[in-house]
Amino acid sequence: MRLTGKKVIALLDEEFEDLELWYPVYRVREEGAEVHLAGLEKGKTYIGKYGVPATAEYAFDELDSKDYDGILVPGGWAPDKLRRYDQVLQLVRQMDTDRKPIGQICHAGWVLISAKILQGVTVTSTPGIRDDMENAGATWVDEPVITDGHIVSARRPADLPPYGQAFCDALAKV
Repeated sequence: MRLTGKKVIALLDEEFEDLELWYPVYRVREEGAEVHLAGLEKGKTYIGKYGVPATAEYAFDELDSKDYDGILVPGGWAPDKLRRYDQVLQLVRQMDTDRKPIGQICHAGWVLISAKILQGVTVTSTPGIRDDMENAGATWVDEPVITDGHIVSARRPADLPPYGQAFCDALAKV
């Protein structure tokens, strides 16, 4: 239970990739961390790409990054929506400034791109957004998981076991 006392935000919007949300959430909870699901609307149930629901316990505007130790951004189509919310970008930027773990998988890199925090960072993602990542100033590599400082990135659901481990390792250091 090395993460006891740690608090993490997990971002929600419609069509999140089901496994890319729930696997990391359960993984960090297994190690003792508290995870809060956050969406644009508190109490709203968002539906994943494959039909798995997740209900927002908090609205983005209720959160203060100072109260949290890390943030998880799932993939799927949700990141294309999440990156349009100023509150989300502010949370991610503040987590970056404070060097708190930021976990992103698959298309979640779009949120980090829009937050403008990838200049000089080595990352991975789904190959479909490689150009986007590189155009944002990142060095993109095709590996299951990359940890560059406090940013932990992964490509796809098959990479969830090492991604979950890497995020928990980063969170344990905070």
